[in-house]
Formats: sequence, C-alpha cells, structure tokens
Amino acid sequence: MQKKWWHEKTAYQIYPKSFYDSNGDGIGDLPGIIGKLDELKELGVDIIWLSPIYVSPLADEGYDIADYRNIDPRFGTMEDMKHLLDEAHARGMYILMDLVVNHCSDEHEWFRKACEDPDGQYGKYFYIETVKPGEKLPCNWRSYFGGPVWEKLPGHEDKYYLHVFHKKQPDLNWENPKLREEVYNMVNWWLDQGLDGFRLDAIINIKKALPFKDYPADRDDGLCSIHRQLEEAHGVGLFLGELRDRTFLPHNAFTVGEVFNEKPEELPDFIGDQGYFSSMYDFEETIFGQSPMGWHENVDITPDDYKACVFKTQKKIAEVGFISNIIENHDEPRGVCHYIPEGDLSLTSKKMLATVYFLLRGLPWIYQGQEIGMENLPVSDIGEVDDISSHDAYQVALDAGCTKEEALHLIEKYGRDNARTPYQWNGSAQAGFTTGTPWLRVNPNYHRINLEAQKQDPDSLYQYYRRLIALRKSAEYKDALVYGTLVPYNEEEHNLMAYERIGEQHRMLIIANFQKEARSVQLPAGEAVVVLTNAKEAQIRDGAIALAGYQAVVLEIK
Repeated sequence: MQKKWWHEKTAYQIYPKSFYDSNGDGIGDLPGIIGKLDELKELGVDIIWLSPIYVSPLADEGYDIADYRNIDPRFGTMEDMKHLLDEAHARGMYILMDLVVNHCSDEHEWFRKACEDPDGQYGKYFYIETVKPGEKLPCNWRSYFGGPVWEKLPGHEDKYYLHVFHKKQPDLNWENPKLREEVYNMVNWWLDQGLDGFRLDAIINIKKALPFKDYPADRDDGLCSIHRQLEEAHGVGLFLGELRDRTFLPHNAFTVGEVFNEKPEELPDFIGDQGYFSSMYDFEETIFGQSPMGWHENVDITPDDYKACVFKTQKKIAEVGFISNIIENHDEPRGVCHYIPEGDLSLTSKKMLATVYFLLRGLPWIYQGQEIGMENLPVSDIGEVDDISSHDAYQVALDAGCTKEEALHLIEKYGRDNARTPYQWNGSAQAGFTTGTPWLRVNPNYHRINLEAQKQDPDSLYQYYRRLIALRKSAEYKDALVYGTLVPYNEEEHNLMAYERIGEQHRMLIIANFQKEARSVQLPAGEAVVVLTNAKEAQIRDGAIALAGYQAVVLEIK
C-alpha cells in the first residue's frame, strides 16, 4: 500500500444545518462554520466533510439537489464558500463536499425539462418508462424510504420515473454518456474552485440491474428490498473508473465513498492504490442486525457482535487500502447509544468506545457532537420527528402490531434526528446554537453535555478525544497506530475487544473491557507500558492487567 498524505489525518463530518447559526434564523450556515474553524483545529481536525449545502427544497435535507453549482441561501453564498475554503486552507485544513449524483431534485432544471419532453435529451437523463392503464409497473422494488420506486411523471398519465429514494429524488441515468459528461463538468468546476475532494453519497446505486424485473416480495406490500437489485447490478466500476480518471485524479482530490453491498473481489478496485476512491466507510457494524421487515424486527448489536464486525472488515481490508472508521454519521443514531448496551452509558464507557474505534487501522472520522458524547433524542410524539425515514418506519411498526409507545421507542433508537439535533456548544438557551428558534429541537440534556463545560474539564470526553488524536499523530507512535498491521488479541474472549497494532518500531496493544464487570486479562510476553487509559490507573501484575468495568488501555509492549 502506498503511503498517502491523508493517512495521518483526522476527519470530521459537519451537518451544516445543525452546526452553528450565525444569523439567528435557526439554521446553521457557512459563516457559522468559518467562525468555528479554530475550535475544530484545537480538537485536532484536518479534513472536514460538509453534508449538502447546495440549492435544495430539502425534501431529504439537502440530498435532493436542485442546483449543483450554487449554495442554498439558507446556508450562505458562493462568496461564503470561497471564504471557508480560504480560511480552512490557511489553517492547513481540507474541505470536502457531498457529491450526490445518484439522483437530483425533481426541481432541478434537468427534470423540469424531462417533464416537458420525456422523449427528448433531458428525458434520457432519467429512467422514464411508459406504463399504460392496467399495466404493471416495470419492477416491484421498494424505495429506501418506503413505497414503490416508480412515480407518475408530472403532466403525463402514461409515464413513470424511477426514484430509489424519495419521490422528489429522481434517479439519474448513468447509462447515458451525456449525463455523465454533465456530472464530470460539475465535479471539475468545484475542484477548480479549490475544493479538496468529495464524499460520494449512495454511489453504488448509480448502476442498476437492467432490464427492470420483479423479485420475490419480502413484505405484505408486494414489494422487495432495493438491495435485491444491487446484488445483481454489475459493472459499476466502469462508471466509477471514468469518474476518477476524468475528475479526481487530475486534481489529486481526496474522496471517500459511501458504499454498501460491495462485492469482496471489488475491494482493490474501490480503495486499492489505483482505486476509484481514496477510502470508503466501514458499514459492517452499522448495518448489523437490520431487518428488511422494518425497525421493529432489528436485532440489537452486542459487544461481541461489534467486535466481530470490526475485525471482519479489518481482515478483509488488510493491506488492500485504508478504510474509513466511524461510530456514527448523519444517517445513524448516536454511536454511544447504539454500541454501548442500554443502561451502561457513562463517561467511562464513552471513552472506551472512542478508544477501540479510533485506533483501528484506517482513517478515523468524528461526527459533529461525537467528541462531546451527544446522545439520542427522546421522542414523545411522531409530530416531533423531522426525518422522513423515521415516519415510514413508524407506520411500518404500527402496521406490524407495535403500540404507539413501542414505535416511538424505535425512532429513539434508530431515527436519523438523533444525529441531526443542533450542536451543543454551551449551557445557554438553545445550547448556544442559535439566538432564534432552531429548525430541529435541541436535545434537553445540553445543560449536562456541551462543549464549553468539557473544554474546562481535563477529564472530559472532549479532552480524551484530543489525547487520542494527538497519540495517533505522534511522531513516536504513528508508525504503529497509523501504518502498523492490526492483529486481533484474545479474539474469542467474551466482551473483550483487544488488538495489536504492530509497526516497524513499536508494538501497541489496545485492550478494552466491553462490560460493566471487572476482569483480569493475561498480557503477551514483554514489558507492558501504559500509554493511555480512560480510568485513573491501570494495574499490571504478574503478566496480567486488571480492568475495571468499561476500562480501555493503550499499552506499548516492549
């Protein structure tokens, strides 16, 4: 594997709408991000990914783009964007935007023209099929947000368009070379502005299993999971390789793919030395336990499940490339609430989870608020919920026989609003996010969990993340913690997550007691030196280490 400039960096995701509001309208904005760059620099952040800030009707919170070359006025202006790039670069930081090109908005000029002339140039930018009265739809795929993937084309009784996400997100037809040229021109335009790269949204979906066909239904609605067609969609590499060669490579851009359903033999093509992307996210543990029947059938992930998922990816990737490691993002519940067993949430367990994920082989990502341990949002009524996927999951759960209370609890556990609540800057009104009324309610625990308080507390989670970042970047240990191989340690031991990072000069052991009960663990031969722990002390005696509940320790084995 070739060493890259970004391997030693720390990456951070910003959800702009909820990060910081500079003008009191209740919505986070670009000037707000600019004003907080020094905060991120102090944490140790190098690479920043912005969730969509393009012009959008926000049917799916910006992932429905109506104009790829303009900033939505809610977030600011193109001048603000150029200012952000300049200020970030002046601090040695890099800015990524979200590249959403599986679909656009139904308010995009391309789609409006497709509605005017479905058989014309722009009609071929989309998947538009003729369905006469009495005929069945082209396929029975279920969209990611529920319901069929086909919607009647406005102004046409016998035409339907494909949308694998929301009906206001018509899919772009990547089989059409003219559409691909439009995308490449847009990507190069942004890179020419000084943008440093992209996170590629839902990118595996750009290749469809054609011709359209039905699959066996997996619910009473007669539809099948969209994942069924992804299993049979082959040839996405032709598109991704062309995208890389025409845009990313000439600009030396950093890219990270949101990739589900990749086939094992494709991994070198995705993130090898000549891969389509610089990196891609590890979703093995993210999707664990998810049921195609709905959230009410999901299975909770246990510490042993989490360990198995993480090590599966680490073994699969090995020397192929650099994976991107996460515990949460804008589409997931808060990691500390998802991976720590219910009832065991504490400062100690939060630090333990941070330790075991952050020092894995790969690029560590922090989602906004993760560094202060923001938690899931309590929900008392469906009217409080913004997330469209949560509304669909709520109805599916009710239809399956769940009570209202049970269905709401599912949203508390899995809903996307959990990660989208405003950042908790301090203990003042609205957590210091806005002087106005926030677009989404603030988590009521902001008096207890906020950045201002944690910056003043040397024992806080925020300060622990700073130490983790500094440790990984340190000249002394980065040969092991960045570039070293990963070898699981005592992999079969229940509720113990441990692994070695072995570099040319150092051998490190990361060991974590993933339970509330104390335990003793035998250490490998050699002198064990404590480098970092989330507890007051780490007791080593007679070749064994005594671990308190949820204690994590980073050791150097000499």
